[in-house]
Amino acid sequence: MKFRSILFPLALTGLFACTRLQDGKYTLVVLTMNDVHGAWFDSSYVDGKVKESLFAVNYYVDSVRRAEGADHVILLDAGDCLQGDNAAYYYNYVDTKSPHLYPRLMEYMKCDAVAIGNHDIEAGHPVYDRVAKELKERGIDMLGGNYIRNDDGKPYFPLYRIVNRAGLRVAIMGYGNANIKAWLSEDVWEGMHFERIAEVIQKDVDSIKAREKPDVVIAVMHTASGLGDGTIAESEALDVLNSVRGVDFVICGHDHKPYVETRDTCALINTGSRSRFVGYGRLELEVKDGDIVSRSYEAKLIPVNPRKADPAMKEHFKGEFEAVKAFTLREMGVLMDDFVTRDSYLGMCPYIDFIHYVELVSTGADISFAAPLTYDGRTDAGTLIYNDLFTIYPYENQLYKVPMTGRQVREYLERSYDDWIQNPSEGHVLKIVRRDDPRNSQKSWSFSARSYNFDSAGGLFYTVDVTKPRGQRVSIASMADGTPFDEDRTYTVAMTSYRANGGGDLLKEGAGIEDAAPIIIERYPEIRSLIYDYLLKEKVIDPGVTSDPGVIGRWKFVPENVAGPAMERDLDLLFP
Repeated sequence: MKFRSILFPLALTGLFACTRLQDGKYTLVVLTMNDVHGAWFDSSYVDGKVKESLFAVNYYVDSVRRAEGADHVILLDAGDCLQGDNAAYYYNYVDTKSPHLYPRLMEYMKCDAVAIGNHDIEAGHPVYDRVAKELKERGIDMLGGNYIRNDDGKPYFPLYRIVNRAGLRVAIMGYGNANIKAWLSEDVWEGMHFERIAEVIQKDVDSIKAREKPDVVIAVMHTASGLGDGTIAESEALDVLNSVRGVDFVICGHDHKPYVETRDTCALINTGSRSRFVGYGRLELEVKDGDIVSRSYEAKLIPVNPRKADPAMKEHFKGEFEAVKAFTLREMGVLMDDFVTRDSYLGMCPYIDFIHYVELVSTGADISFAAPLTYDGRTDAGTLIYNDLFTIYPYENQLYKVPMTGRQVREYLERSYDDWIQNPSEGHVLKIVRRDDPRNSQKSWSFSARSYNFDSAGGLFYTVDVTKPRGQRVSIASMADGTPFDEDRTYTVAMTSYRANGGGDLLKEGAGIEDAAPIIIERYPEIRSLIYDYLLKEKVIDPGVTSDPGVIGRWKFVPENVAGPAMERDLDLLFP
């Protein structure tokens, strides 16, 4: 991105007046990361392959500090720090005696502030309360000013902190995603409620400016870039960019889509996810007669070379890596057939069959819903180690049992398949689109919707007709045991806590259930824990058992001579 400058009229210079500043030019560099999801170590635990890591991020951050001067650099993390990798899981739930690794990593990297992410909240009060406390002890704030305590109306996490860099007084404001209630059960966020960022940030900016007299204001928030039209509660960054006055940088994340935008008075940075990019923002100020008379902005994404890991940082945390590795390599049992996520996009496959099986046998539910939770995961047949459980089920979702009528089940599935497929007359059967890849300026294909919302059903015999219009594709013949399926009967349905709390809008927009919380019949442990328990008992995952149609039913896309070949072609575009 090129610099874009503006000279403020004299009538506006009072907005930036600050008699503390000496006349001259000032430079501030803001480095950002977001949705790191536990990509902390630079080496795979199993095969030693090099991977994206905070070690490589720190190599770049240190190079900027050397070039610009450490006093000119601010480092921020826009959240989802505590979930997504074995290391995060290990320090969240296994080794709870040692100081948590994430605050120690942030201290080593000299991070200035962290915004709370939805997956950080998902880890539960014991985890994020502990991490926030340990960050604070290291001089780092976990921010979330729109998460409000129910008891006294004050922010649960700090709204802002003040730092002094490059002779400038900088206010760093922080916010969490406002849509938490749509995804997570109340036990993990008990004691607080959530406000829309775009609805409160201007008031907060005005208040902080009046109180603290900052020269620069940065808003770091765990919310997606969005459309900028105010319609999406989980995606407010462009809403903020379009409306807020007096903020120099909007740092965001959540959607894993790298994006930058520079305006005359502000810049937005979203680095995507998992330490693949560092966000680089540069602000240059000019002061005359004690007033800031001009500001110019630059924003860009810097690809991180995973092979350039900071050797000193790597050595410093070697013991922690070895501890996670030992935990990860424990043998758990045997897998009799490959689990391949790609296969799930074409219909039934051993991977999703197994998830359905675990959900059904663990709950005794009539029906289960399950989706592929890795975009392109693979677990090879053979001996399973604990690491494989993170590929099979990467998230800490609980399992719930919810009552639904047969009609609601069918309409829920109609909504799910509408995100997944389209009529062949559109040119494709899988609902895919071409997108720019910011890493290499190439065009690539991806699903237009998020594949982790592609729910299928277990416990039923049904077909999905790709040639039919939306709302008329799903035809349910019977239950898995052969009894007729009745749209007027109420069934028990096993689903993830994410789905039961509204994730993906399948319950609301499909089944017409606005809020499942009051009707949840029973809550079970995390699904990965249920898989772990299954392996402890059975020692083997055998598709001859877990794909039994008498338990999980059968479903397929029809007409097979149309759907099959077209989907294979679409899959070749997605995974060339």
